[in-house]
Amino acid sequence: MINKVISGADEAVADIPNGATLMLGGFGLCGIPENSIAALLRKGVKDLTCISNNAGVDDFGIGLMLKTRQVKKMISSYVGENKEFERQLLSGELEVELTPQGTLAERIRAGGAGIPAFFTPAGVGTEVAEGKEIQEFDGKMYVRESWLKADFAIVKAWKGDTAGNLIFKGTAQNFSPMMAAAGKITIAEVEELVPAGSLDPAQIHTPGIYVQRIFQGKNYEKRIEQRTISQPQAEKEQTTSAIQVNTGLGLDKNQIAKRIAREVKDGYYVNLGIGIPTLVANYIPEGINVVLQSENGLLGIGPFPTEDKVDPDLINAGKQTVTLLDGSALFSSAESFAMIRGGHVDLTILGAMEVSENGDIANWKIPGKMVKGMGGAMDLVASAENIIVAMQHVNKAGESKLLKSCTLPITGLRCVKKIVTELAVLEVVPEGGFKLLERAPGISVEQIVAATEGNLIIEGEIPEMEL
Repeated sequence: MINKVISGADEAVADIPNGATLMLGGFGLCGIPENSIAALLRKGVKDLTCISNNAGVDDFGIGLMLKTRQVKKMISSYVGENKEFERQLLSGELEVELTPQGTLAERIRAGGAGIPAFFTPAGVGTEVAEGKEIQEFDGKMYVRESWLKADFAIVKAWKGDTAGNLIFKGTAQNFSPMMAAAGKITIAEVEELVPAGSLDPAQIHTPGIYVQRIFQGKNYEKRIEQRTISQPQAEKEQTTSAIQVNTGLGLDKNQIAKRIAREVKDGYYVNLGIGIPTLVANYIPEGINVVLQSENGLLGIGPFPTEDKVDPDLINAGKQTVTLLDGSALFSSAESFAMIRGGHVDLTILGAMEVSENGDIANWKIPGKMVKGMGGAMDLVASAENIIVAMQHVNKAGESKLLKSCTLPITGLRCVKKIVTELAVLEVVPEGGFKLLERAPGISVEQIVAATEGNLIIEGEIPEMEL
């Protein structure tokens, strides 16, 4: 077999020139090529175009390269909690192309597979589709997207052999298999480098044909962005007891999550967005069997781990540490969004900044003030048949977030089916309008009317919701 082993990270990046286009694997801080990023910092190469789902955090990962102004352009889906990334984007110091996460994964996969363009429903009706070709297929509109390729792809794997074959651990797989195929030169750093023949061929995630250079990394920090630990039983009981208390001010986030959990049916495959939706998993009724899907490459999310079971290579889409249930599956981000785009997910629960009476949703940026990126939201709302939104009914100023028309940039059109807020449960009816189904304990219909700008439909006596 061809031996592709090199001495280390500095040799691996030695010929990367200024102005190069790089793909860097990772989701948050999970699976990032730490050694290679450190070598790029030492080399001082600049004017880079970096293709990565996000840019790590301010003091780790690609975030360090942003601080040293080595990056000219980012092609990403999510800004996340990286304040420097957001600051440079808003100030115009950094060129940023934000792309729906599933589209990003598929553009990279297409680049490695030699497919110059494809059509996807994600982003139709949003600013992502501006200037792009739109076509109708089977009565649904799709936007044309083009492939992504790179001069160099840099990935990090758990195990690799001297022939360049790679195995990834847990959710650290994410974008790396597609990136390895889409780079003209692919650099792989691995935690464990073994002789060719040492790995089971049936377990290989990335065949060596896609890898030109491989080295064993060292001193991995493997930082965890959201270290989330399971609650002791006493705290769980206290939380459960607390959500029974009626404050008269509407529901808190746990109560919203508990009410939404009643919408989950036995046998559902469910995708939970970040924020309040992640709490829904805590309140799935007994006797209901559901499988939770996470767009970073996990089917069968288990509870948060105990401290001794925390694994930095096992996170959900919110970057929280999780465990695996029996029967779970791990896969790449491209595979994950194939499940979503292909209509295999039964229910999607996500947050929102605004929802219109036609079911439009806005949840990814406030122009000039805040840009977190759309992440996987555009893909989810474009493909899911059943979408429930968990959100606040009003903003901090007391203004309605259930509107006649969204004022913020759209994430998806006519997609929301049901909404649960601190005040009410509402259904978006096909002809337009919010049909009031239930009111929160202690909340009157009059309070809901006053808090809703969009068309509110009230039929008969409105029951108080059960928690």
